[in-house]
Amino acid sequence: MKVVVAVDSLKGSLTSLEAGEAVKEGIRRAAPDTVVEVLPLADGGEGTQEALTKGLGGEEIRRQVTGPMGSPVEAVYGIVREKGLAILEMAAAAGITLVKREDQDPIHATTFGVGELICDAVKEGCRDFIIGIGGSATSDGGLGMLQALGYEFLDQEGKPVTPDPEGMGRIVSIGQGKTMPELSECHFRVACDVTNPLCGKNGAVYIFGGQKGVPEEEMEQWDARMKRFADLCEAFTGRRSQELPGAGAAGGLGFALLNFLNADLKPGAELVLDTVRLEEHIQDCDLVITGEGRLDAQTVMGKAPIRVARLAKKYGLPVAAVTGAAGTGAEDC
Repeated sequence: MKVVVAVDSLKGSLTSLEAGEAVKEGIRRAAPDTVVEVLPLADGGEGTQEALTKGLGGEEIRRQVTGPMGSPVEAVYGIVREKGLAILEMAAAAGITLVKREDQDPIHATTFGVGELICDAVKEGCRDFIIGIGGSATSDGGLGMLQALGYEFLDQEGKPVTPDPEGMGRIVSIGQGKTMPELSECHFRVACDVTNPLCGKNGAVYIFGGQKGVPEEEMEQWDARMKRFADLCEAFTGRRSQELPGAGAAGGLGFALLNFLNADLKPGAELVLDTVRLEEHIQDCDLVITGEGRLDAQTVMGKAPIRVARLAKKYGLPVAAVTGAAGTGAEDC
């Protein structure tokens, strides 16, 4: 008998792999001859880097980079060297959890550190990237990241602007600058569950700006600045991206990844399942076990465990779930 186990993290208690190994141990106690495969599971948010890196046999790299408010932070990302794969969470360098509420200053918040991590991974030989972009502290449209990658954003005096929303408003020209030639060889897959466009009432500023400290009375001004920035970028790249689903994610970082790096944006859980090749592993198994910290009505809306179950049902396989708490709507799963 073969069982495939793919359990999401039980936040605050167990990582995805710890939960999976616990299930494996239980199965082996009951039926020692059972073949049990444990795969990492995550939804693209916090913990995705760790789950995928460890699950794929990679290593974690620690680097000091520019944090969201300009001060240095130690960020961690993963590398699977035999695959040339880097696994990043933008929140490691520009996450809202890195900023105390009293220190929030959205006009100066930057994604520069995200670009520094990408550059470091390129130097380490990576050409394939998985980037989770949840939990950002920024609304800079990805300007900071792009400057760290070597793109030039210049003011009317021909000087580089600051890598933040304040600088965004002073851009008059964009240049290739000193971008790494290796970037053209890189493929970026982005875990993004947000479908918002970049600008407008459903865009990055109006929907997400408030939680990052943008005053409500200034949102129209911020949105207009973002729109002007996007128009300049699209004129430079020749790509139309600001209306695409996900362009407004992470304060517009989704737009920068789409427009300059030609990234593929996918729902986080779907991207993780593709990366660990779950479908390949379950085709010859007898039982699939999944789960998460809390199983409820939200799970059915497309979270990682329900995606595992749907894939298993494609092959007519029985599925069991383990959970720390069964909430309202768990029976719908």
